[in-house]
Amino acid sequence: MYPFLQIDGDTEIVHSNLLPNGEVKVYIEKPDARDGFHHATCFLPQYRWESICGFTDREISRFQEVLKSAAHLIKEL
Repeated sequence: MYPFLQIDGDTEIVHSNLLPNGEVKVYIEKPDARDGFHHATCFLPQYRWESICGFTDREISRFQEVLKSAAHLIKEL
């Protein structure tokens, strides 16, 4: 996994290389004092979300907008 972006001061977005199936795995995590970490996985280019833990629907929607605006950069890297 490769670092890509840090938002809101403590939310990290990292990504994988291109996977054999043509997808890129994007992993998002944020430390949380009570839960340890909130995290979610998104697979591009379908924006298929999995393993969402601790994030609200609103946060996931925001992350999706961030990924949509930056997906071309992630795929190039």
